[in-house]
Amino acid sequence: MGMSNLTRLSEFILLGLSSHPEDQKPLFFLFLIMYLVTLMGNLLIVLAIRSDPQLQNPMYFFLSVLSFDDICYTTVIVPKMLVNFLSETKTISYNECLAQMYFFVAFGNMDSYLLAAMAIDRYVAICNPFHYVTVMNHRCCVLLLAAFTAFSYLHSLLHVLLVNQLTFCASNVIHHFFCDVNPILKLACSSTFVNRVVAMTEGLASVMAPFGCIVFSYLRILTAILKIPSAAGKRKAFSTCSSHLTVVTLFYGSISYVYFQPLSSYTVKDRIATVIYTVLTSMLNPFIYSLRNKDMKRGLEKLISRIKSQMDRLSTAKSMKTCGP
Repeated sequence: MGMSNLTRLSEFILLGLSSHPEDQKPLFFLFLIMYLVTLMGNLLIVLAIRSDPQLQNPMYFFLSVLSFDDICYTTVIVPKMLVNFLSETKTISYNECLAQMYFFVAFGNMDSYLLAAMAIDRYVAICNPFHYVTVMNHRCCVLLLAAFTAFSYLHSLLHVLLVNQLTFCASNVIHHFFCDVNPILKLACSSTFVNRVVAMTEGLASVMAPFGCIVFSYLRILTAILKIPSAAGKRKAFSTCSSHLTVVTLFYGSISYVYFQPLSSYTVKDRIATVIYTVLTSMLNPFIYSLRNKDMKRGLEKLISRIKSQMDRLSTAKSMKTCGP
C-alpha cells in the first residue's frame, strides 16, 4: 500500500465465506435461494398482518415491523454478497463500505429493540392482562418504535463516524463477506482505542439494554406461568411466547458468539456464526411465527386465499376478453 492510503483507501476487498473458486457458484445459488425465501416470507407476514383486522394488536404490530426490518437487514448484505460470488475482483468502495456498515448496525440494533418490545408485550399480556389494552395502546407502540428507530440510527452513526477517523496502511483485505465493524478495526494502523472503549460502553449498553428487558420480562412471565394451577393453562400461556423465545435464542446466541470475544480472535467460524443472525434468522422468522402461531397461520391462509381469488378473477376477465366478439 502506498503512503497515500495512510489517510483514505479508495476500496476494500471482501474475501467472503470462501476463497476457493469452486465454492463460489454453489454459495451463490444457496444464498440466492435463502434471500428470495427471506423476502417472500417476511413480505407475506407484513401483508397478512396489515390486511387482517384480527391481527391488529401490539404483538403483531411489532412483528410486522420486525419482518420489514429483516427484509432491509438482509438486503444491506446479501445482494453485494451475491455479486461478489460471481466477481473476480470482490471489491467494495470505501464510501459503499461505510454505508453498508451504517445500515447493517442500524437494522441489527433495531432487531434487538423490536425483540425487546415483543417481550414486554408478552409480559404485560400475561402478567397484567386487565391493563393490557391501556398500557400497550397504539400511541405507546408508535412512540416506542420512534424511540427505537432514532436510537438505532444515532448508535450506528456514532460507530461509523469513529471508523471514518481511522487510517489504513497495511492491507485493504476484509476477512468477511460484508463490512462489519470488527474486521474493519483489524485493518486499521491508527489507534482503535476510542472505538473499542465506545464499543465496550455505549455499544455494550445498546445490546444489553434490550437483552436485559427480555430476560426481566421472561423471568416475570415464568413466575406468572408457574402460578397457574392447571397444566393446560400453563401450556396455553407458554405457547404465546415460544415463537418469540426461539427467535431470541437464535439471534442473541449467534451475536454473543461473534462479538463477545477478543478482536484478534475473529476467524472463519465467526463468519459462519454471522450468517446465522444476519441471513438465517431473518429467513426462519416467518416460519417460526407462522408454524407455531394459530392466529398468524390463519392470517396467512386468508391472505393466500385472497391472492388466489384475485388471480382467478384476473384470469377469468382475461379469458372473457380473448373469447369476446
